[in-house]
Amino acid sequence: MFFVRTATESDMEKVRRLLHETWHATYDAFHGAAKVEEITRQWHSPAALKAQLERRDGEFLVADDGRRIGGMAFAAMAPKMAKTAILHQLYVHPSLQRQGIGRDLFAELETCFPDAEVMRLEVDEKNSGVIAFYTAHGFNEVDRIGGGGGEASEIAVRVLEKTLK
Repeated sequence: MFFVRTATESDMEKVRRLLHETWHATYDAFHGAAKVEEITRQWHSPAALKAQLERRDGEFLVADDGRRIGGMAFAAMAPKMAKTAILHQLYVHPSLQRQGIGRDLFAELETCFPDAEVMRLEVDEKNSGVIAFYTAHGFNEVDRIGGGGGEASEIAVRVLEKTLK
């Protein structure tokens, strides 16, 4: 059984490995292994994860069964969007998907931002499985953009939102 808890610095290497494995399993078919490796090296580097962990306006969670980290989630308040929390990451190891870990991580994140009225996220438009997950959890599409995940990315994304209050 996995329990959701706040991540610590000692979790970061396990989280980095989880993200690396999950990204390759999910996105190699869409973007190729070389592109996925480039993205994970940048977005999931120890420095990037540490910066997320240290954000005062954010919440970094892991799903832990005492032996391994089975999932992770990170969200933070949007600096330029009033009362909006941005869900930056929610990933579950491929071998553990569809067991409720993602649901539990998301349910905890929903409670972490009492001032937020909206939760927003970007999702790769090719990832129909995760779009279905978020739709089932109350998100609606509000936009489609190219270059999701930063200026250097050419990944087309759907922008989804959910009202929290």
